[in-house]
Amino acid sequence: MPSKKNKMLGAILVERKILTAEQVQELLLTQKGGTARLGTIVVRKGLASEDDVLDALAEQFGMQYMKSLHFEDKDGLFARIPVYFLKRNRAVPYRAAGTVIHTAIADPLNFHPFDDLKMIFPDHSFEFVLAGELEIQRVIAAHFEMMKADATGEVIETLEESDFEILTSPVMETEDILDLANEAPIIRLVNMVITQAVQDRASDIHLEPYEKELVVRYRIDGILYQMFTPPKKFQGAIISRIKIMANLNIAENRLPQDGRIQIKIGGKDIDIRVSIFPTYYGERVVLRLLNKTDMKFDLGSLGFSRDMLEIFRQTIRKTFGVILVTGPTGSGKSTTLYSVLSTLKSADINILTVEDPIEYQIPGIGQMQVKPKIDLTFANGLRSILRQDPDVIMIGEIRDLETAEIAVQSALTGHRVFSTLHTNDAASGITRLIDMGVEPFLITSSVNAFLAQRLVRTICPHCRESYKPTAAMLKELGVNRAHVKGNKLYRGKGCEKCLNTGYLGRTGIYELLPLSAEIRRMILDRAEAQEIKERAVEEGMLTLLLDGMEKAFQGITTIEEVLRVS
Repeated sequence: MPSKKNKMLGAILVERKILTAEQVQELLLTQKGGTARLGTIVVRKGLASEDDVLDALAEQFGMQYMKSLHFEDKDGLFARIPVYFLKRNRAVPYRAAGTVIHTAIADPLNFHPFDDLKMIFPDHSFEFVLAGELEIQRVIAAHFEMMKADATGEVIETLEESDFEILTSPVMETEDILDLANEAPIIRLVNMVITQAVQDRASDIHLEPYEKELVVRYRIDGILYQMFTPPKKFQGAIISRIKIMANLNIAENRLPQDGRIQIKIGGKDIDIRVSIFPTYYGERVVLRLLNKTDMKFDLGSLGFSRDMLEIFRQTIRKTFGVILVTGPTGSGKSTTLYSVLSTLKSADINILTVEDPIEYQIPGIGQMQVKPKIDLTFANGLRSILRQDPDVIMIGEIRDLETAEIAVQSALTGHRVFSTLHTNDAASGITRLIDMGVEPFLITSSVNAFLAQRLVRTICPHCRESYKPTAAMLKELGVNRAHVKGNKLYRGKGCEKCLNTGYLGRTGIYELLPLSAEIRRMILDRAEAQEIKERAVEEGMLTLLLDGMEKAFQGITTIEEVLRVS
């Protein structure tokens, strides 16, 4: 049990020069009469990081603060603990050494779980450390919930041949498929496929039927990895189960279908978009996983360099004009736009969007879903939005001249408009609008900036190492040694945390093109995109490649990864 506190938290924060005595006094006055604790208020107001506050709390209670927990349970000792008990009490045992069980807690004032743990393990003593609530939840989700279910391969092995006799029959009735897909082993198998994908941070699950096998692949950090291959005979039942979960027609296997599943895994709300596409060897399924719980829309965390972020913040706060984010599918354009809207959101601004689809719901923002079947297109939706007195408008994508013209006219009448285009770089966005039929003089008078972006995988911090590249490696990468001189390069060796890939997570590389007076003149003269890009570089614009190289030299990503996407 944690020792009793000695110093007050505020005094410790002052000693560590995290807060001033005056700030602590103000915070204590704010806290008076409320239920929020001082540490919570400090973090909420952005006066200190959660790590700083937890470390100070650990000192206050005579405990150790663990920022990252390494889970070890060689003897399966912790399988006796109910998962709901750990979630409720925000506590998790993470290592056993002899008769001592090391346990992390998020709240040193909550003593209730300690007696219960001692009843479960009467022959053991406990050592407590302090850890963040999110880190405790991560360990619970990653290890304890998986301990309560069989591994995917073991689930597949429990499926008996007799359960799938219906699949070999030349006639398959709807009722038989429905019954088969609701058998417990199939439900368990599909649940495990989804749970494993969430645990591995996958953004998509692909179920791909071929002549003799069904391949399951996960897209992790933008790259597809083959995970396992359930026997072909399970294919119909697995796909039928997914259709049932998504409220789709299980009897229809000739036409594409789209649906949606909403589930909760490890305390996380997961929204799954389901796409089913008929192929020669059966229906192909892609599940897009959207983790609503962990998703945070913050411009400062997207990977912008400090200078570029400052320019971009100034640009988005202009009272009118269009800002277009460009890049291929899956380059993070929607996340950037959602982060912009979250930054601008306030009680005195009316923000409306028209999207296809609405990926995330943001409180305080009106979001409209495009529905082409009832003629609710981007253009028609925009006309309606303009009658709703908006200050800020977000258009999911500009696909045609009609939408582009309404966006431009909206900007000219005093609105801030944000949207996306599918182009390779920022300057190409200009020529794309002209190709659509937008007059150059309308572009120069309405558009404030183009932002091109890509997503690169970041080096795993747990196995990152520096290295000296050979001349042959640099030649193969097409990198000049003069660029590398004085800079270290980094890579990931591969470890358990990153599934031996050397990468963990992704960040953005960017190319911000504000429309200066000279560039506006070039647009009026219908200059080529390459000429505009060269002029923008002369004015100080960082290209995607240069921004990526800077991140490689900083040890954020690798040169290979930058060259792969730029």
